[in-house]
Amino acid sequence: MLLYIVKHLARAVGVFLTVTFITFAIMYGNGAGVARATLGLSASAEDVQRRMVELGLDRPLLVQYFDWLGGVFTGDLGRSYYTGQSVATALAVRLPVTMSLVIATIVLTIIISVVLGVAAAYYRGWVDRTVQVVAGIGAAIPSFIVAVILVLVFAVNNPIFPATGYVKPTDSVSGWLASITLPVISILIGTLGASQIRGSVIDALSRDFVRTLRARGISERAVVFRHVLRSASGPGIIAFGLLVVAMFGGTIFVEQVFALPGMGQLLNQSAQAGDVPMVMCYMIVTTIVVLIINLIADLSNALLNPKARTQ
Repeated sequence: MLLYIVKHLARAVGVFLTVTFITFAIMYGNGAGVARATLGLSASAEDVQRRMVELGLDRPLLVQYFDWLGGVFTGDLGRSYYTGQSVATALAVRLPVTMSLVIATIVLTIIISVVLGVAAAYYRGWVDRTVQVVAGIGAAIPSFIVAVILVLVFAVNNPIFPATGYVKPTDSVSGWLASITLPVISILIGTLGASQIRGSVIDALSRDFVRTLRARGISERAVVFRHVLRSASGPGIIAFGLLVVAMFGGTIFVEQVFALPGMGQLLNQSAQAGDVPMVMCYMIVTTIVVLIINLIADLSNALLNPKARTQ
C-alpha cells in the first residue's frame, strides 16, 4: 500500500509540473505581447522593451518558470499587473467562496448519484429509464443556462432565493445557505454520476457472490448496501474524480451569473484584462485541488478494492 501511495504521489507531482509548465509557456511565451497588453496597443517598442525588463519577461522561459515555481512553494505567487495586489491575497479572499460551492456540490453529488444510481440499477423499469433521461439531459445543458433559468424561476418570478451576492457563513449560516443554493444546483445538475453508479451496480448484481449471499438468507438491503455497493464503488469513485474537473468548469460561468466573488469571477476578470499572474493563480489552485481529490479517489478505491493496488 505504501508503494501504491508513493507511486500516485509521484504521478500527481508529474502532472502538476506538466500542467503548470504548459500553462506558463502559453501565458508567458510571448513576453512582448504580455508587456504590450499591460501598456496598451499604442505603446512604443521602447516602452514595451522597458516593461518586459521590469516584469522579468526578457529572461529565458525556463528561468522564468523555475523562478515562478520557487515562488509557489514559498507562497509568493507574484502581484497583479493592474492592481498591484498580491496574488496570494486575492486567492485568500476568493478561494473560500469557490470551495464552498465545490464542496457542497461534491457532497450532494455523492448522495444523489448513489441513491439514483442504485435505484436505477435495482428497479429496471420506468425508474431506470427516468434516471437515465434526467442524467442525460442534465449533462447536456450547460451550467450557465441552468443558472439563468433558476434565477428567473426562483429569484425573479418567485423571490425565494437571492439572485446575486454571497453571504459568509460566519455572518449568517442561513444567509450563506440561501446564497449558494441556486449556484450549487446549477453545477450539480450537470455533474451527477448516477449513470456510472448504475452501470457498476448492475455489474455487481450479476456476480456469483450476490447469488451466494441471497442463498445464505442475507437480507436484500444488506446485500445491496453492504456488499453490492462496496463492490461497485471503485468505478464510481474514479468517475467521480473526473466530475470534479467539470465542477470547477461550471463555477467559472455560475459565479458570473450569480455575481459571486469567487475564483471563477476572478478568472473572467483577469483573462479579459490580460492579468497573467492572476490567471496563473487560478490555474495552479484548480490543478492542485483536482489532483488532491483524484488522489483521494484513487486511495479510496485502493482501500475498497485490493486489486487496484497492483495498477
